[in-house]
Amino acid sequence: MSAPVVLSATAKHTGTLIFLHGLGDTGQGWASAMAALRPPHVKVICPTAPTMPVTLNAGFRMPSWFDLRSLDESGPEDEQGIKSATKQIHGMVDNEISAGISPDRILLGGFSQGGALALYSALTYPQKLAGVVALSCWLPLYKTFPAVKKTHDSLPILQCHGDCDPVVPYKWGQMTASILKTMLQDVEFKSFRGLMHTSSDDELLDIKQFISKYLPSQ
Repeated sequence: MSAPVVLSATAKHTGTLIFLHGLGDTGQGWASAMAALRPPHVKVICPTAPTMPVTLNAGFRMPSWFDLRSLDESGPEDEQGIKSATKQIHGMVDNEISAGISPDRILLGGFSQGGALALYSALTYPQKLAGVVALSCWLPLYKTFPAVKKTHDSLPILQCHGDCDPVVPYKWGQMTASILKTMLQDVEFKSFRGLMHTSSDDELLDIKQFISKYLPSQ
């Protein structure tokens, strides 16, 4: 991976948000939006995925956390790629912990493919993180859960999805929320009427409130 965009805390650093972009984007694509949402004590890390051929896009090379082979809910998944990307995200979390930030002060977030990776990474991390912001996404390798789940049942999740999403179907978001609710106690699924595969001001406001709630000042 290339160097991530890092937005240092503007006050004493006591929490970290790691936010993962969607397919074909870069860390820069979400950095300014996250900068506007985070409290002053929160550092933001927006990494950029490695460039690789993506099967779904006819093998065209683009930033991608793992290969996307199908947009069918029962289609094949890049299990090796998902697990490899998860190791990288876990490594970023470990780096923050080594720097003195408690796991429950580290929040993962992401949009689309990045949201999918954020969910999988948080659920399979052996310590409970502050929470997950999962936007317009799905849970990869969902059939392997709950067997591979390592986090605590109290991990909070804010899942947001537009009901007119033409890329990641709204029903995928609903199905993902249903699966998450069988494993976790604190899952909120918010629908956004008329929203396509993007974010909105209302959604960003909800994200801001979630970050403030689960990464409060100390």
